[in-house]
Amino acid sequence: QVQLVESGGGLVQAGGSLRLACTTSGRTFSSSRMGWFRQAPGKERDFVAAIRSSGSSTYYADSVKGRFTISRDNAKNTLYLQMNSLKPEDTAIYYCAATSRSSGLYYYNSMSTYAYWGQGTQVTVSS
Repeated sequence: QVQLVESGGGLVQAGGSLRLACTTSGRTFSSSRMGWFRQAPGKERDFVAAIRSSGSSTYYADSVKGRFTISRDNAKNTLYLQMNSLKPEDTAIYYCAATSRSSGLYYYNSMSTYAYWGQGTQVTVSS
């Protein structure tokens, strides 16, 4: 069974930084394309960032571009999201997700692309 476990969330002041991690098990991590999504209270779950299996390409939502960095360590089966210059509007539950396919068209910003999801980690940014 595939498991994804997020960690690193918490409370931070505006302008601060956090680093989220997502560890995986039960699947060959290196063959999975990975993504981060977030869901604020009362809102839909939105795309944040994504990365191809090799780490060769990364993708970001416009709202986080230049502030967030997605990366992966295939040797450690871990996905990361470095979040800098945090804003109150970044407050949300952050979820990592993994694809079941390693090839073909990659609609990285679509939730339906990802077969596996973590339970989420809360990020709260105070003003």
